[in-house]
Amino acid sequence: MAKLIQTEEETLLSEAARGFLSKFAPVSRLREMRDAGECNDPELWQEMAAAGWAGVLVPEAAEGSDMGHAAAHVLAREMGRNLTVSPFLSTAVMAATLLRQFRDETSMGKLKQIASGALTYAMAIDESAKHSPERVELIAEKRGNGYVINGKKRFVVDGCEADRILVLAKSNDGLCLFDLPNKSKGISQEPLAMIDSRDAADMVFDDVEVSGEALLGEVGAGYALLKPALEAGQAALAAETTGLAEAAFDLTTDYLKERKQFGITIGSFQALQHRAAHLWCEIELTQSAVLNAGRILDESPDQATLAVSVAKARATDTAQKSVQEGVQMHGGIGMTDAFDMGFYMKRARVAAEWLGDYGYHAGQVAQLRGF
Repeated sequence: MAKLIQTEEETLLSEAARGFLSKFAPVSRLREMRDAGECNDPELWQEMAAAGWAGVLVPEAAEGSDMGHAAAHVLAREMGRNLTVSPFLSTAVMAATLLRQFRDETSMGKLKQIASGALTYAMAIDESAKHSPERVELIAEKRGNGYVINGKKRFVVDGCEADRILVLAKSNDGLCLFDLPNKSKGISQEPLAMIDSRDAADMVFDDVEVSGEALLGEVGAGYALLKPALEAGQAALAAETTGLAEAAFDLTTDYLKERKQFGITIGSFQALQHRAAHLWCEIELTQSAVLNAGRILDESPDQATLAVSVAKARATDTAQKSVQEGVQMHGGIGMTDAFDMGFYMKRARVAAEWLGDYGYHAGQVAQLRGF
């Protein structure tokens, strides 16, 4: 397959996003937040909303910019380069993709709030150490016109700070998807100490009473409704991870050009040149996979599963290679907290697990290819 390249519009968006993030969210901002024990930057999110980023997948009828998945990937990729902390993936990508399936007044109102930056979401999906969205033990027991929810969800990204949560639960009639206020009575958050300094939590649901209006779609259709949102999130996370790999690669090559050993620039060593060239090729291939996933999500979303899993698997593997090579080629300095490479390594490790690791998506690819 020929290498895919960005359109002129995507390149302009990328340049604008890079300028925006260099001003409002440089990597040094993450370091400041980590040192202060902060995992949320509401002021930055409002700046993103004002720039139209929060509404990137919100229809124009709900006052969004509705630029599409490929554009969302451009933004996510630039956020990955700067390790930007925001609810972009959970809210602007996944929640918006899910809610736009409905055109009722309530959903359109929530989409409008997302676009304005007034409403954030978290996705309460997984219940085990590995991503397995269809394996649900959280119980939604029918009671009168509503439900009572009991159980636990794990690794809910943005789970402490989000205004609302989308919850997948199991009823007697199949999987159901609920849209709930995060501070509902009976819901408790157990904050997780994340190595990438982001907001994440395990959630306990203890006799949480919800009305029938909290149910999205039909009973038993929960996973079918959720799947497009998951794939949108997986592809956008692949884009972010690719940006992370690019930035780590740039840090490494800059160091190779400057560091001298025995009076010789180490970038002149052929072995290091070969390793850098191999990593560059891997990043280029991954960029194409991410661009392909964005194109298909915009044009044929029902046929995007294979492209999304290819992108997520490749991005996970490429980012791991990039940060590992970065640490090794930097030598001792690569292991110190004073240097930024460690932040990239930590984020790459968390991103590898969120929404399906390499093994999960490689399995998806194998199954879809008939293996």
